[in-house]
Amino acid sequence: MNERSIFEITGTDREHFLQGLVSNDVRRLADGPVYAALLTPQGKYLADFLLVPLGEKILLDIAAPIAEATVRRLSMYKLRADVQISPSDLQVQRGTGPAPEGAVADPRHPALGWRLYGAEAGDDGSDWDAIRVAHCIPETGIELTPETYILEAGFERLHGVDFRKGCYVGQEVTARMKHKTDLRKGLVTVAITGTAPVGTEITAEGRAVGTLFTQSGGQAIAHLRLDRATGPMQAGAAQVTLP
Repeated sequence: MNERSIFEITGTDREHFLQGLVSNDVRRLADGPVYAALLTPQGKYLADFLLVPLGEKILLDIAAPIAEATVRRLSMYKLRADVQISPSDLQVQRGTGPAPEGAVADPRHPALGWRLYGAEAGDDGSDWDAIRVAHCIPETGIELTPETYILEAGFERLHGVDFRKGCYVGQEVTARMKHKTDLRKGLVTVAITGTAPVGTEITAEGRAVGTLFTQSGGQAIAHLRLDRATGPMQAGAAQVTLP
């Protein structure tokens, strides 16, 4: 999994500030960590992250490669709000075995186990790719790209979007996809024989039907045109089928 960066969001307006920007309902922080995304006005993915309540702070737990750009983007919206975003000295440990004292559950899926925020980073050696592939959980910079729509990436199933919270950046497009159309494309777990590089085009009967991503244990995450992915498929030298 990607290395993580941790930031602290403080100030009296911190929840109200985030509520108008991210895909999930920040009021759920009263019950624990929240998974959310920041979108473009056109509804496309910019970043995903965990928001974690910690006293008078909200921790922003985000993949390191997109951290600085995301914080800059969030800071554009601060205006006169009483909000500060600053790097944290905390680091994150994670695992799937017995949770240590003070750990919190990953809100995306029970299989992702626990996260503990403290002085050290690390994990318990869990096979994260196997877990993600088995449960079709996308990763920043692999399955989640600037062309991603979060509903196609499974954010509703992963508790990363709320349709009753009100307006946020990209909300109109996301709501329209939820209520006015059937999703014809999306991430799914497929069976695979052989291997191919991440990003390999998937074809069926000579027509492009999708893209291959993370692979583990004879399975893979793929983004497919669901109306075309009806039989045997190929990704380079690998054979791909829906389970």
